[in-house]
Amino acid sequence: MRKTVIASLFVAFCLYGHAQSNYEQQILAQRKEKALELAKEQFGPLKADQVASLDYFPISPNYKAKAKIEVLFDEPVFRMPTYDGTSNEYKRYAIVTFQLNGAERTLNIYQSVALFQNPAYKKHLFLPFLDQTNGQESYSGGRYIDLSTDDIKGSTIEIDFNKAYNPYCAYSNGYRCPVPPVENNLETKIMAGEKAFHKAKNERPVNLNAGQEFTEADKKIILSGNENTLLRVLQTTDEKDLKVLKATSSDVKYNDPLLETLSKRMFATVRDPNHPGVGIAAPQIGINKNLIWVQRFDKPEQPFEFYVNPKILWRSKLKRKGAEGCLSIPNRKEDVLRSYAIRLQYINKEGKVIEENIEGFTAVIFQHETDHLFGILFPDRLEEQEKDSYVPLNDKIDFSILPKTLTP
Repeated sequence: MRKTVIASLFVAFCLYGHAQSNYEQQILAQRKEKALELAKEQFGPLKADQVASLDYFPISPNYKAKAKIEVLFDEPVFRMPTYDGTSNEYKRYAIVTFQLNGAERTLNIYQSVALFQNPAYKKHLFLPFLDQTNGQESYSGGRYIDLSTDDIKGSTIEIDFNKAYNPYCAYSNGYRCPVPPVENNLETKIMAGEKAFHKAKNERPVNLNAGQEFTEADKKIILSGNENTLLRVLQTTDEKDLKVLKATSSDVKYNDPLLETLSKRMFATVRDPNHPGVGIAAPQIGINKNLIWVQRFDKPEQPFEFYVNPKILWRSKLKRKGAEGCLSIPNRKEDVLRSYAIRLQYINKEGKVIEENIEGFTAVIFQHETDHLFGILFPDRLEEQEKDSYVPLNDKIDFSILPKTLTP
C-alpha cells in the first residue's frame, strides 16, 4: 500500500509539473520531496494514505519578497514556547523588512541553539510566522519557512512564502512545534504555501526501538558505585553542570540492563535524608536520558515510582500555583504556575505503552521532572508566566486560567 501511494504521488507531481516555469517546477519539486518523505516515515506524523491530502495555495511570484536584512549580534538566548507545553532555546538572528500586499512588513528570523551545535545545521535559519489565513485557509498554529545564512546576499535575503510549510503539529499530536512569536504576526493574508490539513489529527505512534543506548560517559556514572551509592546532583551554580542541565535528553532503550542499577541509584539519591526530594530526573545526575523518579502523592502510601521515556500528551488549561524548589537549584523556592491535570505516557518494563491521567500536586511533580528532560528549569517557567496575564478563578483556591480560555 505504501509503495502504491508513493508511486501515485510521483506520477501526479510529474504530470502537474509539465510545462511549468522553472520557478514553479522548483517549488513543485520541493513539495513532492516532502510528500515522498512523509509517505516513507513509518513513525511520522502522517499515514501513507493521508499524504495525498496535502494541499497548497497556487504558486504566485507575488509572494516572493526581496527583503532588507539586519543581522543582529549579541542577542540573548530565550525559550520559544512549543505547542506541547515545553520550549526550545533560540536566538533572534535578524530582522527583515519587505513590501507585501501593498504595505511594509517586518519579521524576525531565529536560530536554534541546539541545531547550531550540529555542523549540518550550523547555517540553518528559522522563520515562523502567523497571518490572517490561520484557522481558516491555513493551519491555526502558523507556518514555517526554512532559510540559510547562504541565502543572505549583501544586505538582502529572499523570503518566499510559496515555501511556507505546516509544522508536524498540523497533522498529529505528540510533536514539539515552536509557537510563532507574536512579533511575527503578519496583519495580512498570506495566500501562498501550504494550506490547512483538514483530516482528523493523528496520535503520534510510539517507536519502541527508537531508544538510545547509554553512552560511555553514562555508563561510567552508572557503574561508579553500587546500587545504594548516592549520585552527585548537578548544580546550576556550576557552569559545566548547567550545560548538562540545559540540554535536551533522548529516549533510552526500555530493556537496557543498566536501567535497574541506575534506577536504584537515582532512588537512593532522591531519598538522601540530607537533601530529600519528591522527584529527580536523569539529567540532574549527569545523564541526558528520559528517566525520572516521582513520588505519587495520589496513590495509597504515596510510593516513589520510576518512569522510562515519559511524555506529557495533554495539559489542562486550568492552572494551579504552588511553591517549587529543585535539588539542582540551591536555596531557592518560588511560586510556579502549572497545569492542574495532565495525561502522561510512558513505557513499562515489559515494553508496553501506558497512559494515565494525573492531577493535583503529583501532576505538578511530573511537569517539573519532565521539564528537566527538555533542559527547562523552573526559573524558565517563571519567565514565561510573567509574559502572560492569568485570571484567578477563586480567591481562596489558587487556580488561574488565561483570559482567552474563558471566552466561548
